[in-house]
Amino acid sequence: MANVKLSPAIKHLLTLRSPNVLPSPPLSQLNRVFTKTFRDAQAKNAETGWLVATTCSLLTANRPSAVGHLYRFVTSSSPGSTLEDDDGTGSSNANSKRTGGVGLDLPSALNKAALMRESALKSVIFVGVPRVILSLAALHEALDDDVKHALRKDSRRTASSDDIESIVTRGKDLWKSIYTPHADKLHDKLGSYHPDFIAFIIQAYGTVLSPLPGQPKSYKDTSSQQDRDQGNLSRAMGSVVGIATLRAEGGVGPQLTSHVFGLLKARDADDKFILSQEDKWLASDEGTEWVIRLVDEVLDGVSEGAEDARQIKAKL
Repeated sequence: MANVKLSPAIKHLLTLRSPNVLPSPPLSQLNRVFTKTFRDAQAKNAETGWLVATTCSLLTANRPSAVGHLYRFVTSSSPGSTLEDDDGTGSSNANSKRTGGVGLDLPSALNKAALMRESALKSVIFVGVPRVILSLAALHEALDDDVKHALRKDSRRTASSDDIESIVTRGKDLWKSIYTPHADKLHDKLGSYHPDFIAFIIQAYGTVLSPLPGQPKSYKDTSSQQDRDQGNLSRAMGSVVGIATLRAEGGVGPQLTSHVFGLLKARDADDKFILSQEDKWLASDEGTEWVIRLVDEVLDGVSEGAEDARQIKAKL
């Protein structure tokens, strides 16, 4: 095969239209946002929802290095207290790892890393593959070596002739749980746009968005290398993923509204979906409003000062 090289003209074109990820804000700024919102989540016993929504908000906002720092924040010895900037200047070095995992509570850190990784994976349904790749890469880089080693390596989502029916059934069950009483009408409407479109969505709901068989995990849980339920997110947390990504993405109001209804309907979910007390609160009017406001607060917090910085750079 011929060795293909980019011409100077193509190289120049690829530098246009903002091709690069957005940089992480200074760590001091990230810490303020994380600390304030985390303490509020603690007061409401909604730390799992906070971690899922914050991960997905940063991912969708295309701040992958901030995702790396979020891992460091939640696995510090005292989340909610301010972490010092690595170089003392307030500049971002969000993916730096702790040397030797000093002070690391491995079972707890492994659980939180798995929850973040699963949240990012589920985001692919709403914001696509590219941003998920960037944030998963940043998270992977930030992981402590012991955590990286203990995370699940085998896929639980590889479809085969033996489990494809169960995957489709999970997808249909989740679809109905989110969209009833309009589930059939919406199914047929999307299918009329392209027959493979709705088939893809149902299978994606079954493989990616729905909880995996087993026990969902929460922020305060622990995990191990042998834990088959690593990072498993509940039915309600799947809706939190949808709300956070769609709210952060903007311009997709109808889809956001649908998944807001989806979270509210989680309160009446079928017995096949396991719900915690946190899930039930998040599915209340108060809890769902809190999720939306949390996403806005995270987005506003990480973008604070960004416009001024861009204007200064443009003048220079």
